[in-house]
Amino acid sequence: MRQSWRLLLHGARSAFDNMAIDEAILRCVVAGDSPNTLRFYTWEPSAVSVGYFQGLEQEVDLEACRREGVDVIRRLTGGGAVFHDRDGEITYSLALKGSTPGIPQNVLESYGVLCRGLVLGLQHLGLEASFAPINDIIVNGRKISGNAQTRRFGGILQHGTILCDVNPALMFTLLKVPDAKMRDKLIQAVTERVTSIRRELGEVDHATVMRALQTGFAEALDLELLPGTLSAQEEALAQHIKAERYATHEWLFKR
Repeated sequence: MRQSWRLLLHGARSAFDNMAIDEAILRCVVAGDSPNTLRFYTWEPSAVSVGYFQGLEQEVDLEACRREGVDVIRRLTGGGAVFHDRDGEITYSLALKGSTPGIPQNVLESYGVLCRGLVLGLQHLGLEASFAPINDIIVNGRKISGNAQTRRFGGILQHGTILCDVNPALMFTLLKVPDAKMRDKLIQAVTERVTSIRRELGEVDHATVMRALQTGFAEALDLELLPGTLSAQEEALAQHIKAERYATHEWLFKR
């Protein structure tokens, strides 16, 4: 039976707003106050996010981030440090009830099901995309999307990146590396292992990419996506969560 989920197209928001909104939506979905939701957003300014279990000062050059005007945030999900380029990335998030039909209870299996939306969406753009377990999407043997998931509050939050462009030199200015020689090697490695929509197709505007991804998720999960907005409850909860968690020194430096 076809399910109806909410679609949110949010444009650019700060790292603190983005992470707080993802969590607020999840909490409201689990409580039954909001429908399962697919959200697309970007970052203003650019940001570095670290995984829930990572040590911030071991992963991020905080002085470089300040110098470049880049926000730093800790995610609710695990995984490694990620640079979210304001112009070079589209991010999606899925906030679902844990009992959603068709979504496996096993986390590793659920990645394959949920990430199929990305695969089909990128295929609609003309890319030969495929899922690479545990949680990546590849095109021509190179990574174009990384994804992370957490099971909390009785629900599922999965979010991930779709790379529209890549700037490895800036990325490894912001992330900590042992020395300049290692930085050069890492930049070269990313150039070889990572791709982007621009590298594969040339310039494609964000709206076109998001339309293709919407179609991909609708097909993969047999959905009717209904455009919506954040509820007043979600807005208020997000502001509360941001103030209490994501914007605090204690949360950022908790490990």
